[in-house]
Amino acid sequence: SRTLKFPSDLEELRELAELLQFYKTEHTGYVLLLYCSAYLYKQSFAIPGSSFLNMLAGALFGPWQGLLLACLLTTVGSTFCYLLSRTFGKRHIDRLFPDKVALLQRKVEENRSSLFFFLLFLRFFPMTPNWFLNITSPILNIPIAMFFFSVFIGLIPYNFICVRTGSILSEISSLDDIFSWGTLLQLLAIACVALLPGALIKHYSRVHLKLDGMDHNGHHLDKKLR
Repeated sequence: SRTLKFPSDLEELRELAELLQFYKTEHTGYVLLLYCSAYLYKQSFAIPGSSFLNMLAGALFGPWQGLLLACLLTTVGSTFCYLLSRTFGKRHIDRLFPDKVALLQRKVEENRSSLFFFLLFLRFFPMTPNWFLNITSPILNIPIAMFFFSVFIGLIPYNFICVRTGSILSEISSLDDIFSWGTLLQLLAIACVALLPGALIKHYSRVHLKLDGMDHNGHHLDKKLR
């Protein structure tokens, strides 16, 4: 008998997909429950390796059902991680990553007026460590609803690439076939597009509302100095 475990390379992923496809023919509900439980466990506790599970979704459920499932599980699991961090992890995260948290806090405050689009950019950007965003978001005072939708929308491109790859798993010979330079450049271009609305909001605020010359109470600073 084979042992079920999280795959760590492409060969193990193929073997697991083959085994679960065999069980799925007669026990679809059990396989779905097992997959969802494993995915939520990984996401909730910020354990790396979601790309393999996304590919497994494509192999087991096809490209479109797999994409929907991956997006939902990513979002729900990340939200569980957010709640766990907010409840138990704030003090420890500040202690373990003081410089990174401070840097991210500054960036969030700089983009507070267009925060949702900034969060989308971070999720679209291919090099962003999503696990770190999940655990630090409560510390950065990001509302949970905004967090939820930024994860759901922002990870669609990444999830789609992984799930599509899983649906043609037998044709893939290396992980380099998935995360090629072309794929990374596509994700980077999507991330840059996500910044455009935020930049336009900032520009409109400065030019039309003249926010740069006001304090937090809405009074002009030059008048206060007279």
